[in-house]
Amino acid sequence: MKCPFCGNPDTQVKDSRPSDDGAAIRRRRSCPQCSGRFTTFERVQLRELMILKRNGRRTPFDRDKLERSLAVALRKRPVHPEQIEQLVSRITRQLESLGETEIPSSTVGDFIMKALKSVDEVAYVRYASVYKDFRHTGDFARFLGAEGLNEGQDGDDSGRS
Repeated sequence: MKCPFCGNPDTQVKDSRPSDDGAAIRRRRSCPQCSGRFTTFERVQLRELMILKRNGRRTPFDRDKLERSLAVALRKRPVHPEQIEQLVSRITRQLESLGETEIPSSTVGDFIMKALKSVDEVAYVRYASVYKDFRHTGDFARFLGAEGLNEGQDGDDSGRS
């Protein structure tokens, strides 16, 4: 494993253990050249997934990009980093279990939307606003109405005596 600090191609594993969810091996490494220490994760990959973009381009599936997307949607929400990692693992397994090597980006987006809806509705709406390309406040209102998310909110006392 190449050192992220100095680029030395030969680093040493100092400690290995399963990750918290058991889906990866966590390795602590050190570089004999610069004495830098860092952590790597080794995961099972059932197949090489390619994502078919809307414009027709194909890109390799990037687990880190999925994690970043979820982290942005869940930013400042009451969700722990471990929960985000579990969501990433669950979505990745779902994609791999489709049995296809090429998956439309819309399928990935749908899996993300479903996962976010089950964890945090605010994050779900945040992600939807980008994924569905909301341009006006009316887009939010239509989405919330169609999803039934704006029903039963506290704080609206209009029409009550």
